[in-house]
Amino acid sequence: MTTPAADLLQLTSDLVAIPSESHREEPLVDWLEAELRAVPWLTVERVGLNLVARTDLGRDTRVLLAGHTDTVPANDNATPRIEGDTLWGLGATDMKAGLAVMLELARTVAEPALDVTYVFYAGEEVAAIHNGLNHLFRDRPDLLQADVALLGEPTDALIEAGCQGTMRMVVTLKGVRAHPARPWMGRNAIHRLGRLLSIVEAVEPRQPVIDGCTFRESLLAVAVEGGVSGNVVPDRAAVTLNHRFAPDRSEAEAEQFVRDLLAPVLEDDDDFEVTDSAPAATPSLEHPVLQALVARNGLEVRAKLGWTDVARFAANGIPATNFGPGDATIAHTAGELVHRAPIEQCHRALVDLLVNGV
Repeated sequence: MTTPAADLLQLTSDLVAIPSESHREEPLVDWLEAELRAVPWLTVERVGLNLVARTDLGRDTRVLLAGHTDTVPANDNATPRIEGDTLWGLGATDMKAGLAVMLELARTVAEPALDVTYVFYAGEEVAAIHNGLNHLFRDRPDLLQADVALLGEPTDALIEAGCQGTMRMVVTLKGVRAHPARPWMGRNAIHRLGRLLSIVEAVEPRQPVIDGCTFRESLLAVAVEGGVSGNVVPDRAAVTLNHRFAPDRSEAEAEQFVRDLLAPVLEDDDDFEVTDSAPAATPSLEHPVLQALVARNGLEVRAKLGWTDVARFAANGIPATNFGPGDATIAHTAGELVHRAPIEQCHRALVDLLVNGV
């Protein structure tokens, strides 16, 4: 079985036509649930707005395919449009093309050589507290038991292995208020930011190679806040930093790196607060399922520089990687689109994996 029964580009368009902005995924989830419950070889469970469909054939290995159902808000692109082999529309690349591949596999591969779990989850595009995959790991971890996971995030049919961790921190520098006519009687907290920002800007990003994948770290200021009024020397200034760190560092090590870097400009009264953090995930390319997927299909492999939910799987002891159709660089844009070729390439590779095993 190498040819999909459905036109995958049209199926993606059908999914785009069902609105599913974050917190409003129910119509799409209802539609997917009806499709999956009609498949006789699947056991389907719905947990809130999350769907889990499983085969139970007693195979030695279970692979989990996952994709999120939500999109960002529409930007005059809610209505899908197909021209030739290209589909435009909200979520076309992130990630309804991946969902189309998952759905087609679920309803056509009746006797896979590996047991398969298909997970359609809500709330990926918003704060982690709403993430449906996180909810399932918390409330129904039994549904997510697997030997390896493939996340259908857009990679243009390449393997983007692992992911970098991400951390946001707010650094608040203190000063002393004074009148601008007598600034020597105070201390300007905003001016103190100058040296801190110079240190951040001068950082040479690490580029560690892990399992043959080159990761590229970053540290940058993403927001600044300060000032009292036009006639007051400011006694407080804050900068929000974002740090993307490679999988050879833990969250604690990443935080300590930034603290050590900024130590020359931080004083006892200053504040350093980590406001958000998520771990990195190693590439895990040594797993036999991933080795088979890569080798038999000649897939290019590179590091995932952003953060994805593969880190949630890794944190729960499940090796995972990113593999899906679509170009991540145009996700969330008004001109979001997907081409037919990478959708069908992903489908062919996954059919080969599920039918032939490892």
